[in-house]
Amino acid sequence: MARVQLSCLVGSSQPSAFAIKNATPRRQTQEADIMSRKDAIDTLFLKKQPATDRAAVDKSTARVRTGAISAMGSSLQEMAEGAKAAARLQDQLATGEAVVSLDPSMIDGSPIADRLPSDVDPKFEQLEASISQEGQQVPVLVRPHPEAAGRYQIVYGRRRLRAAVNLRREVSAIVRNLTDCELVVAQGRENLNRADLSFIEKALFALRLEDAGFDRATIIAALSTDKADLSRYITVARGIPLNLATQIGPASKAGRSRWVVLAEGLGKPKATDAIEAMLGSEQFKQSDSDTRFNLIFNAVSRPPAKTPKKVRAWSTPKGKKAATIRQETGRTALVFDERLVPTFGEYVADQLDSLYAQFIETNGGGKLDQ
Repeated sequence: MARVQLSCLVGSSQPSAFAIKNATPRRQTQEADIMSRKDAIDTLFLKKQPATDRAAVDKSTARVRTGAISAMGSSLQEMAEGAKAAARLQDQLATGEAVVSLDPSMIDGSPIADRLPSDVDPKFEQLEASISQEGQQVPVLVRPHPEAAGRYQIVYGRRRLRAAVNLRREVSAIVRNLTDCELVVAQGRENLNRADLSFIEKALFALRLEDAGFDRATIIAALSTDKADLSRYITVARGIPLNLATQIGPASKAGRSRWVVLAEGLGKPKATDAIEAMLGSEQFKQSDSDTRFNLIFNAVSRPPAKTPKKVRAWSTPKGKKAATIRQETGRTALVFDERLVPTFGEYVADQLDSLYAQFIETNGGGKLDQ
C-alpha cells in the first residue's frame, strides 16, 4: 500500500485545503500521516549537499570532462596536421618540388619519342657506370599517366631511366602534373638545354609532333626555334625514311647540310641497292652512329661505278702484241704499238671510210648515223 501511495504522491499534487477540511477524522489522520511521510521524502531528496562534497564532485567531473576534451583535441590536431602534410606533399608533387623513388617498370615512354636508339653508345655506357658507382645525381621528370592509374610517363631523363632498368634499381624522379602541351615543351627544352639532341633527332621530333596534331606554336616552343628552321627540320625528316634514320642512329656530328644531301641522294638511280648492301654489311653493324652515317652518305653520294673496261689485244701473224683494244661504256679505243707496226695506225685511219662502207653493207645500216 505504501508503494502505491508513493507512486501517487510522486505523480500528483498536494491535497487541497477543501479536501482536508471535509475529510473524515480517520481520513484526516491518514492524510496527515501521508503528508508527514511526504515531507520526510521531500527532505530526503531536496536536502542540500554539503558545500565541500559538491565542490569535490564538480572538480572530479571537470577533470573527466577536461581529459576527454584534451584527448579529442589532440586527435583532431593530429588529423589536421596529417591533412596539412598530405596537402603539402600534393603541392610539392604538383609543382615538382618533391623527389621520390619509383620502380622503373611503372614508368612508360613519352607519347612523342625524341631520341633515336643507338646500339653503340659510349656516352650511355659512361652514364650507367657513373650511376652504378655514385648513384643517380639528377632526377628524371615524370607525370602521372593520364590513362593508367598508378603508372607514370617519362618527360625527360630516358637514358637515366634506361640505366636504372639495367642496374635493377629504383629511379629518382620528380612527379609533376602536366598537360600534353606542357609535356612536349618541357621535354624539348630540357634536351636543348643539355645540347643533347642531334639534328636528325630534332627533325624527327618536330615531325612526330606535327603528325600528332600539335600546332606550330607549340612545336616552335618545344624546339626553341623559328618558323623557317622548323620547316627545314620537317622537310628533311620527311625526306629520310624512318627505318633508315633508326638504323643510322643520332649521328651527332652530322649537321643539316649533310642530311639534306643524303635526302637528295636517295632519289638517285641504284641508291636503294647501295643502301641495302651497306645496311647488311658487317662493317655497318659494328660501327658507331657517326660512322654509320658516313658509310651511308658515301654509298649514296659517290658517282655510280663505271662499267668495267674490256681489254683485248691484237697480235701480228708472228705473235707480236701490236695493238690494244679498250671498250668501256660508250666508247672503244684502238691503240697501236708503233714500235712493232710502224705507220699501221695511220693506214687503218685512212681505211676508215671503206671499212665503214663495208660495215654498213654487212650489217644493213643498224643504228648507225641516227
